[in-house]
Amino acid sequence: MVTHHYETIKAGCRQPSLKLYEADFRDTQALTKILESYEIPLGFRQHAEVERRSSISGVIHFAAYKAVGESIKQPLKYYANNVGGLIDFCSLLSDFGIKNLVFSSSATVYGTVADIGIPLREEYCSQQRTVFMDDNNQKKVVESGCSGLTNPYGRTKWMCEAILNDLAHADPSWTITALRYFNPIGCDESGLLGEDPRAAATNLMPVVLRVITGEAPVLNIYGDDYDTPDGTAVRDYIHVTDLARGHLAALKSRADKGFRVYNLGSGRGHSVLDVVAAMEQVSQRKIPTQLVGRREGDVGMCVAKAGRAQEELGWRTEKSLETCCRDVWRFLEGVGLANKESRAVI
Repeated sequence: MVTHHYETIKAGCRQPSLKLYEADFRDTQALTKILESYEIPLGFRQHAEVERRSSISGVIHFAAYKAVGESIKQPLKYYANNVGGLIDFCSLLSDFGIKNLVFSSSATVYGTVADIGIPLREEYCSQQRTVFMDDNNQKKVVESGCSGLTNPYGRTKWMCEAILNDLAHADPSWTITALRYFNPIGCDESGLLGEDPRAAATNLMPVVLRVITGEAPVLNIYGDDYDTPDGTAVRDYIHVTDLARGHLAALKSRADKGFRVYNLGSGRGHSVLDVVAAMEQVSQRKIPTQLVGRREGDVGMCVAKAGRAQEELGWRTEKSLETCCRDVWRFLEGVGLANKESRAVI
C-alpha cells in the first residue's frame, strides 16, 4: 500500500524507510528489546557516558484509549493505560537517553472552559502559573490546574500533561511537546488510505459514513439546544494530513528544552449540521438524522486558537472542511461502498 502510494501519488519523492514492531507500549520487556536494537554501542559514542544512548532522535506517543463514553463506563481502564502506561514508558525512554517526546493530548483538557464562546488559548489550561495578555490586551493570570473536566478521558490527558511538565522540570534535558488535538477527520488525498474502525465509532465523521454507506439507518444528533448558531455542538475539525504535519513540525521545529503545549486546530468552528451538509454536498446523498438528548460528557463548543503553533512551529492548517469530506468520499468511492474488506485501516 505504501509503495503504491509513492508510485502513483508521490512521484519523485523518496519513500521513507518504515519498520513495524507490534507490541503493547506497557510491555516493558518487549519494548526494551526493540529499543536495544537501536542502541549506540559504547565505542561509537562521542563520550564514554555511563547512560545508554540511542540512535532514535524522537518519539511520538499515540498510545491512549480515547472514547469519552467508554471512559465514563470504564475509568480504571483509562487511568491504567493512559496514565500508568505513560509513566512506565517515559521511564524506559529515559533509560535509553531518548528525551525528545511528542505527546498526543486533547482539547478535552479545557473542560467546560470550552463553552466560553471564544477560541481556546493554551493558557486557559496550564500546568503552571501563567501570566499573559489576552486579545483585549488585558493582563490575565491562570493558576496551575484545570476547570470542569467532564469525563475520565479528559482527566487522563490533563494528568499526563501534568506528569510530563513535572518530568521536564525535574530533568531539563527533556524536550516534551504536548499537542492538543481538536477534531481530526478526513483521510489521505490519494484515496488509498482511509478509516475502518474495528469497534463501534463514537466520533461524528465515522458515524456519518456508516449512515451514508447504509451500515446504519440514521445519524443521531445529540442535542440541538446548545448556545451555538444552529443549536448543535460546534467543533474545530482538522484534516488528518494537517495533523500529521503538526507532529513533524513539533519534532523538527523546537530548538528549546522543557515542556510546551500547542493547539492543533484550524481556529474555525463547524456544527454537526455543517458537517452533515458538507458531506451531503460532496456525496450528493441525503443523510437521515434524528434528534436525541445531549450526550454525557459533551460540551457545546470547542474551537482552537492556533496562533502559538504558527508562530513557534511554523505550522497551520491548510485543508478545509470541504476538503476533508471530499477526501473521505474519494476513499469510499475508490474501494466501493459495499467492499469493506478491501479498505486500508489506519
